[in-house]
Amino acid sequence: MAKTAIFLADGFEEIEALTVVDLLRRAGIEITTASIMGRKNVTGSHKITVEADALIDEIDFGATDMIILPGGMPGTTNLDNCAPLKKHIEEFNAAGKMLAAICAAPTVYGGMGLLSGKKACCYPGCEGKLTGAEVQTTETTKDGNFITSRGMGTAIPFGLAIIEHFQGAEAAKDMAAKIVYNH
Repeated sequence: MAKTAIFLADGFEEIEALTVVDLLRRAGIEITTASIMGRKNVTGSHKITVEADALIDEIDFGATDMIILPGGMPGTTNLDNCAPLKKHIEEFNAAGKMLAAICAAPTVYGGMGLLSGKKACCYPGCEGKLTGAEVQTTETTKDGNFITSRGMGTAIPFGLAIIEHFQGAEAAKDMAAKIVYNH
């Protein structure tokens, strides 16, 4: 079974994070919510507090197949300022392991220079921080080991793109039907 981890920081966009968690768990893809805050309770950008499954230092990155970053402010800034997370992102990229991000969070990868020469999308107005990327306006964009998406309104297509990556297009289509997502 695929193993993924989604990283939460104070100010994360709740819908972007929790929609992905819900969809992946429904699909049988293991997803761990991991706090970078040094505590398991993390408060989103709309003052919704969730309890993460683990702290970042409890994640077995060697056994993890994908790092996922939700957007939101100042959540994205907090993720971008997390040196341990960025170290693991660099290692994932060097190994060709999957990296996904939605809304403003693709700017973390862009700021690290990891999107150079790749197609990527992000929240409107953040495109300038996708350094070197070929910016797209699609709901989700997959290029190589990156899956990016644009915002809260694209959280379902983003989650389905992750399911498609691990389980194929038919599984993503079946999940869309199960949740009555007619897009």
